[in-house]
Amino acid sequence: MTLSIGAPAPDFSTKTHDRESIELSALSAEGRVVVLYFYPKDETPGCTAEACSFRDAYEDFSEAGAVVIGVSGDSASSHEAFAANHRLPFKLISDSDGELRKRYDVPKSMFGLLPGRVTYVIDKQGKIAHVFNSQIQAKRHVAEALSVVERLR
Repeated sequence: MTLSIGAPAPDFSTKTHDRESIELSALSAEGRVVVLYFYPKDETPGCTAEACSFRDAYEDFSEAGAVVIGVSGDSASSHEAFAANHRLPFKLISDSDGELRKRYDVPKSMFGLLPGRVTYVIDKQGKIAHVFNSQIQAKRHVAEALSVVERLR
């Protein structure tokens, strides 16, 4: 089960792969839309395709006033290498204990073996505006999110 549209997004405060502090409520207070996408693992084919699709559309997200944040259970050092290797301009968060994934009700997939792939668009008031859950349609997460972000302008 995932969080429903209109529900308050669970707040979080953590460090990103580049050791910057990030807090969801602060981004909402700044009037930012947040695209929070959960993915299984750095450097895997589907996750790399998804990250590179977000990278390629990053300017469109930025122009629409949105912040993109990727989350997986990989370590901060793995995220740092992943971001450098693929020139990712957005922040990555390590959720090594799975706590953020639990708070966002991100289910496991593939018979419970893999962490799920779910994208949330969080509006300027900190509420869930859109949820897209698909393990195999990695690139579609970007198109879905951008469409919602543009409507929220």
